Amino acid sequence: MNILIVAATIFEIAPLTAKLEADFETVTKFHYRKADKNIYILITGVGMTATAFALGRALAKPDFIDVAFNFGIAGAYNRNLNIGAVVHVAKDRFGDLGVEEANGSFTDLFELGLIENDAGLFSNGELVNPNDFDLIPSVNGNTVNTVNGSAKSIEAITDKYEMDIETMEGAAFAFACLQTNTPFYQIRAISNYVEPRNRDNWNLPLAIDNLNEVTWGLLLALKN
Repeated sequence: MNILIVAATIFEIAPLTAKLEADFETVTKFHYRKADKNIYILITGVGMTATAFALGRALAKPDFIDVAFNFGIAGAYNRNLNIGAVVHVAKDRFGDLGVEEANGSFTDLFELGLIENDAGLFSNGELVNPNDFDLIPSVNGNTVNTVNGSAKSIEAITDKYEMDIETMEGAAFAFACLQTNTPFYQIRAISNYVEPRNRDNWNLPLAIDNLNEVTWGLLLALKN
């Protein structure tokens, strides 16, 4: 089984790579093997563009990757999600792909008629993971180039879309995997709530610890 682990930054999965180095054979940098499992690490860089480009190269060889995982942190709109909670993103969308109107409102490409709501990979404007995953709670994601950090922008986007979390890479990851028919799962840990920006309220260490504990268990449980 060939497993691709995708992360924007190395620090988000540093505990996981340490466990892989201790428990698996290191074939080359970011390639680990144990029995019938080959695990490849892909550090894309932050944001949709870097993620899309890196995945375009990584998934260019048809049928080489059996399953892809995107591991990382996220901000939560849904206050029922605790800081440190680990979730699976079942649906995602490009949350700032469109135009700003003269009155300051946002109109996305689907509302503009440039893409049909259910065209190609999209379902009602969202990228839906067709693979069931019930090991951890599932949520709806929103992917943006600019993280929302003011009361005005947060109110505007929550009035427009129904989503639980926000990331800067998730929809690009889902889009690339759907384009190449690669089974995929996006696993995120909540590091903060989406609110007027205040880094003092973030808990990155807790989110990263919980993320890596859950992801290690998932990798060990994977079977062909």
